[in-house]
Amino acid sequence: MASFALFLFTLLVLSSSRCSAVPNNKTMLSLASRIGINYGKLGNNLPSPYQSINLIKSIKAGHVKLYDADPETLMLLAQTNLYVTIMVPNDHIISIGSDQSAADNWVATSVIPYYPATRIRFVLVGNEILSYSSDQDKQIWTNLVPAMRKIVNSLRARGIHNIKVGTPLAMDVLRSSFPPSSGTFREDVAAPVMLPLLKFLNGTNSFFFLDVYPYFPWSTDPVNNHLDYALFESNLTYTDPQTGFIYTNLLDQMLDSVIFAMTKLGYPNIRLAISETGWPNSGDIDETGANVLNAATYNRNLIRKMTANPPLGTPARRGSPIPTFLFSLFNENQKPGSGTERHWGILNPDGTPIYEIDFSGTRPVNSFGSLPKPSNNVPFKGNVWCVVAEGASEAELGQALNFACGESNATCAALAPGRECYEPVSVTWHASYAFSSYWAQFRNQSSRCYFNGLARETTTNPGNERCKFPSVTM
Repeated sequence: MASFALFLFTLLVLSSSRCSAVPNNKTMLSLASRIGINYGKLGNNLPSPYQSINLIKSIKAGHVKLYDADPETLMLLAQTNLYVTIMVPNDHIISIGSDQSAADNWVATSVIPYYPATRIRFVLVGNEILSYSSDQDKQIWTNLVPAMRKIVNSLRARGIHNIKVGTPLAMDVLRSSFPPSSGTFREDVAAPVMLPLLKFLNGTNSFFFLDVYPYFPWSTDPVNNHLDYALFESNLTYTDPQTGFIYTNLLDQMLDSVIFAMTKLGYPNIRLAISETGWPNSGDIDETGANVLNAATYNRNLIRKMTANPPLGTPARRGSPIPTFLFSLFNENQKPGSGTERHWGILNPDGTPIYEIDFSGTRPVNSFGSLPKPSNNVPFKGNVWCVVAEGASEAELGQALNFACGESNATCAALAPGRECYEPVSVTWHASYAFSSYWAQFRNQSSRCYFNGLARETTTNPGNERCKFPSVTM
């Protein structure tokens, strides 16, 4: 993947002198011909940055995307041929957007000490900021493009022209995405945020960075949506009724819906980059289709598609290369939310592969070893309980028990002395009952069986004849 570095450097140096957003196919092919990897660190069991970077090199990724500008990681990356993307945290955007000196300070501390020895090629300002809409978030929206512009000003003032600036957005930036030709940005962001953002990206010849996950739209209706279509394995096609474009996979539909949304605002040629995509290798019991086989199938086929030469593009942009970052390097066990949030990795924390994958895209997909046949490609039907996870700390369980029982008088009534679930008297037993009871009571309010990593779901009834644990019916 060292060749990827030279290719990307060539592209960005050449493109920095152009004002048009129309891609140069030769240099774009160089950029997109290898796959990048997202390196997140929200886990308490992950390898050190030094070990992680060696693992990134071992899988032959050509570009690594960070979620910060961590000094140790950036210093270590100087010893590699990897190209690097760094990120401005969401909570820095308001200050940088309103003050050029804040942008200068950020560049002075996050770029200058490492560049050019560390091959930084993208600075991403924020992460999916349009997915949040509190009053504070809307202040961040207002400052997004000013912050991006000030970062560019600071880079150029230092003679740096081959670092592009962008921002990754999720698919929820769209009001409509199906059929692809109906792609339209949400009304609350179209004029105040998207128009100035697209003008900026066009003027700096940068990319529209998109976090795009076919797993999510497929999993909303896994009975009627075709899994093979989401995994690039289907013979089925979909024809857009307005354009006549024929689609063979769900990812292309999603990408083209963004292209059509940009076109409707007057920017048809801004280049797409996929800042995150992937498929979960596991998840909660009700998260259908989250398994190792589907994750391996999606990611292997994705790489084959994105490394094709000549490039395939999408039906709306035939032959257009799309720089792509796979999500993610590791399963991150401290990410909050549903189980899938902690299961997007391609490697275990010890560096062993969760499944085989070839970042070059040259290995035939059918040459990989067999993987276990999944049992969760259809929705689970039955009862599920929430119990203490193996290895949970008793001290932390005590705090979680107090939280669960403190939310409602009914949650832990059965644990009172003399009541049906009081015995056996142990923190693990009481916490398992409290977790199940709390989850059953509050699941409709988006409660999860997680409790900061102390809980897990089970289909095995943990109760007994005397003590009946509350359950959730799927």
